Amino acid sequence: METRTQLKEIREQRGVSAARLAKLAGTSRQTIYAIEAGDYVPNTALALQLAKILEVKVEDLFRLEGETAEPSVPISVDLIAGGPAHKGQPVRLCRVGKLMVGVPAIPQPAMLPMADGVIVDSSKRTSQAAVHVFQEDLDNEKRLLIAGCDPGISLLVQHLARFEDVDTVVASSSSQQALEWLRQGKIHVAGSHLRDLPSGEYNLPVVRRMFGKGEAKVVTFAIWEQGLVLQPGNPKSIRGAGDLARKNVSIINREKGAGSRDLLDQKLREAGVASDRVKGYERVAYGHLPAALAVSMREADCCIATRSAARAFGLSFVPLATERYDLVLRRQHARLPAVQALLDTLNRAAIRRKLELLAGYDTSHTGEVLLT
Repeated sequence: METRTQLKEIREQRGVSAARLAKLAGTSRQTIYAIEAGDYVPNTALALQLAKILEVKVEDLFRLEGETAEPSVPISVDLIAGGPAHKGQPVRLCRVGKLMVGVPAIPQPAMLPMADGVIVDSSKRTSQAAVHVFQEDLDNEKRLLIAGCDPGISLLVQHLARFEDVDTVVASSSSQQALEWLRQGKIHVAGSHLRDLPSGEYNLPVVRRMFGKGEAKVVTFAIWEQGLVLQPGNPKSIRGAGDLARKNVSIINREKGAGSRDLLDQKLREAGVASDRVKGYERVAYGHLPAALAVSMREADCCIATRSAARAFGLSFVPLATERYDLVLRRQHARLPAVQALLDTLNRAAIRRKLELLAGYDTSHTGEVLLT
């Protein structure tokens, strides 16, 4: 009896190239193509390895001719996203307490996104959605859900995956939104760089207002510079917020609740510039990297973002503020294996070196517990 395979379909749903899958499985790209074409049946060891890499069961990849696969029943998830969801949208999934939470999976250039399932139905009134999942083992204690806006978190995610076997799901959001999701019990960790104007302190005042005594733990991730991200060479000689009122200058802003937007508003007030005099003030990019990308594509002359975002796209940078980016977690999640691995990683020299060299961050206080 012949064997049929779903390897190609599942591989493409995961956004994994044949070459990448071959490398991870320790085989050749030609072997992967032969399996997908039905010209080669892998041995047990290779079949198990492929299933492990793609996070499915072996029987999801291979079945006997004439055997029908049992249809999976969509599961209900609580979506956290900046915009509306749509049918067919790929999502990453993570269990947070009693909730199964879905995060839209973002494609990368030349690659489909890594995803755990696709939306088959969603509600316009609530955050609930029905998701067709690709695998069943989603209740994994080494899967972590982080929300925030720091591009440097990607370095932490890579380190956790490689050395701690922690699978991290990242939800891009403003600091205020991340803290709200944490309060609602929808994420494990929130990243924040919100400055309290009366005290000048970062994050701790807002955390104390949102959470009861002893409910939240705050740990420093890094200290970064935030400022004006400009086209290479700064051709329009933009030096400060006052220049944003010029008619030949356009910006792209961040969403409400973002620390970057708060910084822009503060600097505009100090310069005596009304927001309605700034061309592009109402245009929004959701995240430091998307904002910097818009500048690199000449869709705007300027945005407020981190030096690391400017570095990533080879853009000019004028610093405006030095800020502390903290990670906030609920007390009940502190002992989860994935959270413990994250906290341990923050105290390792390897991740600090990467943050310093690749992102330009100050890591002298990384891992420091500010609120317990």
